[in-house]
Amino acid sequence: MLGTSINPIKSSSPSSLTSASFEKRMSVMPPSSATICLDESRSTRRFRLPLNRLQCSGTLGTMHLSGVKFSVSRGSKFRVFCESKTQELQIRRCSPLLEKSSLSSNGALVSDEWKAVPDIWRSSAEKYGDRVASVDPYHDPPSTLTYKQLEQEILDFAEGLRVIGVKPEEKYSLFADNSCRWLVADQAIMTTGAINIVRGSRSAVEELLQIYNHSESVGLVVDNPEFFNRLAGKFCSNATMRFIVLLWGKKSRLANNETLGVPVFSYEEVVNLGRENRAALIDSLDARKGYKYEAISSADIATLVYTSGTTGNPKGVMLSHKNLLHQIENLGVLGPAKPGDRFLSMLPTWHMYERSCEYFLFTRGIEQVYTTVRTLKDDLRNYKPDYMISVPLVYETLYSGIQKQTSTSPNAIKLMVLSFIRISLAYTELKRIYKGLCLTNNPKEPSYVVAMLDYLWARVIAALLWPLHALATKFVYAKIRSAIGIQKTAKSGGGSLPTHIEKFYEAIGLEVENGYGLTETAPCIAGRRPSYNVLGSVGHPIPLTEYKIVDPETDEILPPGSKGVIKVRGPPVMKGYYKNPLATRQAIDEDGWLNTGDLGWIAPHHSVGRSRRCGGVVVFEGRVKDTIVLSSGENVEPLEIEEAAMRSALIQQIVVIGQDQRRLGAIVVPNKDEVLLVAKNASIVDSDAVNLSKDQITSMLYDELRKWTSECSFQIGPILVVDEPFTIESGLLTPTMKIRRDRVVAQYKEEIANLFM
Repeated sequence: MLGTSINPIKSSSPSSLTSASFEKRMSVMPPSSATICLDESRSTRRFRLPLNRLQCSGTLGTMHLSGVKFSVSRGSKFRVFCESKTQELQIRRCSPLLEKSSLSSNGALVSDEWKAVPDIWRSSAEKYGDRVASVDPYHDPPSTLTYKQLEQEILDFAEGLRVIGVKPEEKYSLFADNSCRWLVADQAIMTTGAINIVRGSRSAVEELLQIYNHSESVGLVVDNPEFFNRLAGKFCSNATMRFIVLLWGKKSRLANNETLGVPVFSYEEVVNLGRENRAALIDSLDARKGYKYEAISSADIATLVYTSGTTGNPKGVMLSHKNLLHQIENLGVLGPAKPGDRFLSMLPTWHMYERSCEYFLFTRGIEQVYTTVRTLKDDLRNYKPDYMISVPLVYETLYSGIQKQTSTSPNAIKLMVLSFIRISLAYTELKRIYKGLCLTNNPKEPSYVVAMLDYLWARVIAALLWPLHALATKFVYAKIRSAIGIQKTAKSGGGSLPTHIEKFYEAIGLEVENGYGLTETAPCIAGRRPSYNVLGSVGHPIPLTEYKIVDPETDEILPPGSKGVIKVRGPPVMKGYYKNPLATRQAIDEDGWLNTGDLGWIAPHHSVGRSRRCGGVVVFEGRVKDTIVLSSGENVEPLEIEEAAMRSALIQQIVVIGQDQRRLGAIVVPNKDEVLLVAKNASIVDSDAVNLSKDQITSMLYDELRKWTSECSFQIGPILVVDEPFTIESGLLTPTMKIRRDRVVAQYKEEIANLFM
């Protein structure tokens, strides 16, 4: 930093200042720097200084350089060489509104509109200043930041990154988990005009290395020393790193010699460097003249997000500031978040659904609390969040916990709770009928008379059931909701929420709203509104987003109610896949339509009847690549069967199989504790038994599958029971907890072949 120190170029040993003559040479052009030589017979010291920082007294007795002072006695010998050098201006890319003062001080016209994602922090700091923005209780040290503090932390960290060499448009990998410092690092990298590549610590080292190298990253920001120690063996020998930044922990905890000379900075060091340099730039107009200031454009790439890879190797999705700002500006239609509302963050923050929703919620003045999968249940009870965003698996787990607690209650209580739930399920079903929120794909609407009779019938029966539902709400459901902890709305994304679980939450009065999107669409392109919470759907399209459903063979547009491939167009659609033009052309056509690879349909519009308020909602029915084609030529969508099977408490995970076979099969991971409990209750084993045979488990699972999938179009034949659950660590789950079907099938290839023999 200018003016803070003088680094002498030594020609021999240090010496004191001694005497002789003064010589001065000036070039024709105004000099930009000076070299001071202090001579004696045994040594010379040279200092290269910015000339505009050098001040001399009239007698040349004292010289100053930004707080550094040295004296020269009268008659002393030293020489000043003034050299004229043309300094190349450094490009300094800035977030237009967040760093408005830097741009405007250099004569640039700056708009008050958001042009880059980090611009939101200037607006939020002005609106919500001293309100708490984030609470991070589980890191060392725990932290609580207000909106003003968070804005300053982002600015300091961004400036610190510039000091250590971060440049616009370069790529830097951010491999870390949920924390306030993840958010700071994410936004700081964007603020500099650089591009971040994000992933969590639970991903395989080989996958992270492939992402780092494919993205052409030049620097690495990681969660903590322990995580880097896990990466070091592969990264230090196979990746080029300009620097390493640790968000948490001390550098002393890095394994010896693991960094191989790569500079390592702690979070605090980067923040302090940035704070000091910001102060120096504010104090010195001349220092600012060394830069050429440019505003980040909304069309610039903000981040590269690699897809989860459920059907192959991850691809780098290029998302611009414009893509993300569309989410921030339009997600408000999905829920009325207001200042002071509390949001619990538990999904990976690099997951685009969580990430975009967090950006949006911070513009509304909410308080975000970071949690983990391990502490989620306790934090739900302790913090009582107004909102939580998660994947279906989390809501399924909460549901299973409630069911388990109910089933182990005394018989009288269990009978009462189950009876109340049945009544409430009937009540909410009737309520959907008279409110016009029953989903249908039938384009033909009922006659006015039939619709009116249907409405009156539903209204009357619902009125009769309401007292019992109200009683259950007060004495039963209030306790269940208190145990769950969510006060207002639970948002679900990243997959379909099973219908029976949706209906259960509706019955107990907890609003669960499903959304739909892809990494390629930043991500949200549809979502259920509080006033149009149509069960079974993913809601209406987000504003400015166009939809069409096309025939997978002919690409012809299909009418409402017909199932086909979902295509979308609009501001959230990505710029393309990084370094993969072929995949980009396959995904996005010349007219800008993105092929989502998903199957679905759009509900037809009815003017009367039980579906009159459902018109235009989108229904997701699975992935095109998940479709199983039997040897008979019949197409089977496994999602429907899997959702039905997962209603069984005995089944922990299931993958339906049967490609090119005569019938379907399934790979099932049993819930061993539940299987054993049911077996004891049914006297299949003695009450003191601790395990079951494989045949006993298989037989019980067959019965469960027949029971729960009886209404499905296709039935499951042979099943393969496996002991080990599918996990992220085993590579059978994506980091967002979706089953990687291709890997499961590949791992059990021989067993599957034997299953169908």
